[in-house]
Amino acid sequence: MERPNQLRFHTLDVFTESLFGGNPLAVVLGGEQLSTAQMQTIAREFNLSETVFVLASTRKDCVHRLRIFTPSKEMPFAGHPTVGTACLLSSLRLVPGGDAAQFSLEENVGPVPVQVRRDVDREVYAELTTARLPEYGPPPPDRAAVAAALGLQPDDIGRGDEQLRSASCGVPFLLVPLRAPELLAGIDVDTAKIRALLTDYWAHEVYVYAHGYEPGELRARMFAPDLGIAEDPATGAAAVALAGALGMEQSQDGTHRWLIHQGVEMGRPSQLHISVDRAGGKVSAVRVGGYAVTVSEGILRLG
Repeated sequence: MERPNQLRFHTLDVFTESLFGGNPLAVVLGGEQLSTAQMQTIAREFNLSETVFVLASTRKDCVHRLRIFTPSKEMPFAGHPTVGTACLLSSLRLVPGGDAAQFSLEENVGPVPVQVRRDVDREVYAELTTARLPEYGPPPPDRAAVAAALGLQPDDIGRGDEQLRSASCGVPFLLVPLRAPELLAGIDVDTAKIRALLTDYWAHEVYVYAHGYEPGELRARMFAPDLGIAEDPATGAAAVALAGALGMEQSQDGTHRWLIHQGVEMGRPSQLHISVDRAGGKVSAVRVGGYAVTVSEGILRLG
C-alpha cells in the first residue's frame, strides 16, 4: 500500500508490441493532492515526451480524468498518452468491460472515446476517437524556409495535391509531405530556424511524412522544440491531424485507413493505425490506435 507521500507509477512503450520500441510513457496513478506545478516537476523528472496523471473524473460520462504533461507544458490532448493509459487501465482492470471494452477518458480537450481490445497472446490494443473534428489552419509558411529548417531542398516538399498545410484535432501541426520516403532519413533539423519560423504561426509542431510503396503505408517524423521534444518516436496527436487532412482530400466518402511507421530513424520503430470516416464530403470521425507494452512499475516518492 502506498503511503500518503507516495504514488504508484508505470512506464510503457506505446504504439509497439516490442519492449524498447515505440514511444515511452510514464503513467502516475492518483495525485489529486498534487498541484499543477508539482505535476510539471514530476514530468521533468521522468523526462519522457509525456507523463500522465490518472485522476478521478469530474464528468459522469468518463471513467477517469487524464492530465498530460510534456517536460515543459501541459497538453490539452495527446494520442500516445491516451492510448497507452487506456491499455494500462485495461490491464489493471481499472476500467469497465472485458476483453472488448468501450469507455471515455476526460482530458482538457473534452471526453475522448476509447475502445480497448485484449487478444490472447498479444499486448493490449487501444483506439481513440478524437474529441474534436479536424480544424484546418491558415496558409503555411514559405516552402523554401521550411525546407531550409529541415535541411532539405524546396523541391523535396510536396506530392501531387498534397502540399504544406496545417491541421489539428486538439493540437495543431504543420504537415510537411515529402516526395519520397527516402528523404526522411536525410532530415537535419535546425531548431532555431524551426522556432523562428513557427513562433507566430498557428501550429508550432512539425509532422514530416511520406507515402510508402504499399497502399495505405506512410512514414513520418515529428519535431516539437516548443514542447521540449527534439524528436518524438510516435505521435498520436500528429497522426490524427494528418488523418483529418488526408480524409478531407479523399475523393470518395466512406472509411479510409492508413498505417504510419514512425520512430524508425530514432531506433524506436512504432506503428500507428489511423482512420477517418468521411460522409457528405466532410470528415465525421478520426481515430488512431495501437498496442502498448508495460516496461516497469514502481513507487514515486513525493517527499
